Amino acid sequence: MNAMTTQAVTSPESSPPAASAEEAANGNARRRAMLILVVVFLGGAALWGAYWVFVARWQETTDDAYVAGHVVQITPQVGGTVRAVLVDDTDRVAAGETLVELDDADSRVALNQAEAALAQIVREVRARYVNNAALRAQVAARQSEVDRLNRDLARRAPLAESGAVPKEEVEHTRESLKAASANLAAAREQLAANRALTGGVDIEQHPAIMQAAARFEEAWLAWSRSHITAPVAGQVAKRNTQVGQRVAAGAPLMAVIPLEQLWVDANFKEVQLDKMRIGQPVTLTADVYGADIRYRGRVAGFAAGTGSAFALLPAQNATGNWIKVVQRVPVRVELEAADLQAHPLRIGLSMRVKVDTHDLRDRSGVALPPLNMTDTQPADARHAVAARLNASDTALVQARARIAEIIRQHDVASPVATAAKNLVR
Repeated sequence: MNAMTTQAVTSPESSPPAASAEEAANGNARRRAMLILVVVFLGGAALWGAYWVFVARWQETTDDAYVAGHVVQITPQVGGTVRAVLVDDTDRVAAGETLVELDDADSRVALNQAEAALAQIVREVRARYVNNAALRAQVAARQSEVDRLNRDLARRAPLAESGAVPKEEVEHTRESLKAASANLAAAREQLAANRALTGGVDIEQHPAIMQAAARFEEAWLAWSRSHITAPVAGQVAKRNTQVGQRVAAGAPLMAVIPLEQLWVDANFKEVQLDKMRIGQPVTLTADVYGADIRYRGRVAGFAAGTGSAFALLPAQNATGNWIKVVQRVPVRVELEAADLQAHPLRIGLSMRVKVDTHDLRDRSGVALPPLNMTDTQPADARHAVAARLNASDTALVQARARIAEIIRQHDVASPVATAAKNLVR
């Protein structure tokens, strides 16, 4: 009974100190947690402030960006019936590879006629050149005849006065001399007229041959254009022609997209353009590959207006109620060729673009391109343009080579005329 009374008396006295110790421990834990939270918050704020000062404020980002590229339309330059289609969608083709063949029967007949006409003109013009030698020989013969008659008249005129030679013979010699002089004048006029048709130029530059050669070039181009080739290397898309189809000149047959010459059109807000300059480095990621694959690029230029300014129905804010909308300006970003080769892109894919504007601190870079961009283009771009131009002139070069061959084959001088020309000389 005493033990129970003692326990009942001492228990209420020992509880308050134990509760106070627990409350104190909880308070210390809360203070430590708050202190840690404050330290973490301040540390995070300091790190974010340092990141903003040194990195973030020099970066402009947007996810309103899409892959763009050249869509080269393949159209025939002459009308005709499709005889063969050698490629299909998704096929890769090389520059100069034949894509579509048209029926070339009519153009080949016209080409053969132009070749025959050129050969005939060459022979006719060569005959005119050969006639120069023949006419010179004729002039020389007429001159020799006139000189002989002059000598005869000079010998017979004194003899006629003495009666040794009849006067009628002297008169006949004078008449013959007049006729020979007239023939000499006529021969000289013929030589002058023929020289007017042939003088001053070689046979290749003769107007008649140049005219026939131009007609041959026209026929050659019409025939060569029945074989439609790829102007650039790329991937075939939008094929909409079939064998046997009758197509007109200029009708779209398909498109070739050079996937090695893609770029990105990034639509930045107008308030983001103040620090951006041409040439600044750009980091890009594509949704198709994820954030782990990064592309390198540079700012190539800025559009001349906002997207709404070039819309089919541009906004007209001068009428009605007006609500300000932040405009976006397309910024063209060139991509590194090595990155495109390693991870190919397609036109229209979504991109995320981040532009580094650090070089603005040194005021380097320009907001507008120079007037002449030829010297500032990369060497690969200049070579690609030159290759396309050379490919477009291939048919004309081949035609001129064929013209030179035809002229060589049919430019044959007569052996008799050549011998006469050498004799006169």
